[in-house]
Amino acid sequence: MPEQTRDASAPSSPLEHFNTAPADDVEPLLLTCLRSLRWAHRLTAHRPYPTLDALLAASDEAAYDLTAADLAEALAGETLPALPADAYAAARTALSAAHAAYEARFGHRFAICLDGVPARELPDHLLAAIRSRLTNDPEDERGITAEELRRLARGRLAEALRAAGL
Repeated sequence: MPEQTRDASAPSSPLEHFNTAPADDVEPLLLTCLRSLRWAHRLTAHRPYPTLDALLAASDEAAYDLTAADLAEALAGETLPALPADAYAAARTALSAAHAAYEARFGHRFAICLDGVPARELPDHLLAAIRSRLTNDPEDERGITAEELRRLARGRLAEALRAAGL
């Protein structure tokens, strides 16, 4: 059996590929995690990252530094989490009404990280979260929303690299 050789110049891991790929290749991936150009540019500009944990820490830091305009940009790209296919029509209607009330009150889409919530609990958890957050002061809600976007970006980024084999 012939011995296989590895191209020494080829990235050996998804993180190495992330670190060495041209910015034009990395930024579209980052924008699927959080639709903020500033966040994506910052993560791209600070490469290389020695570990996934270092990249996720940089993601968190970049998300903490987003301006109100950056957050608005990111929120414009968000959608509500998909409900399970077997969710009742009443749950979908209630969720749609609650989301419309949220957008009318705060002027932006609702963002929430539901990592770890079982699929069967998504409709109830999502509806309860929207209803609860509707009572927030707009300034408090802005902070909660920023934190939810940070958590979403972190989870999506980790998942994107894990899906690539990291």
